[in-house]
Amino acid sequence: MVNPEILHNELVFQTARSGGKGGQNVNKVETKVELRFDIKNSQQLTEEQKQTLIDKLANKLTNEQVLVMYHQTERSQLANKDKVILKFDDLIKKAFTVQKNRRATRPTLASKLERLQTKQRNSSIKSLRKKAFED
Repeated sequence: MVNPEILHNELVFQTARSGGKGGQNVNKVETKVELRFDIKNSQQLTEEQKQTLIDKLANKLTNEQVLVMYHQTERSQLANKDKVILKFDDLIKKAFTVQKNRRATRPTLASKLERLQTKQRNSSIKSLRKKAFED
């Protein structure tokens, strides 16, 4: 398990103007924060860890194996920076957690009986909908 906080010194931040409505400050305040993390050139990760990240985060990476994330919902740049770092930390933690294998189970006798009773009930309801023919 990799501690994401040791990767913080390798993060590169860029700011931009947020999209959407903004009023007076829309064209002067850059509150959107973009985080970039170059997986391929990281000094803190081993080759195995780099490959794990590349495999698990393939749809979030650029062609140069750079992870790009951004946050723009807050009104201050600092708050957006904190949120994007939290998103990055969660993503790294999820990438390195090992999923447990599912244990196959069989339906219980009670659940089988309940299913059969429900089927019987539905069948009788549908059979009552049929028109009776009189000769």
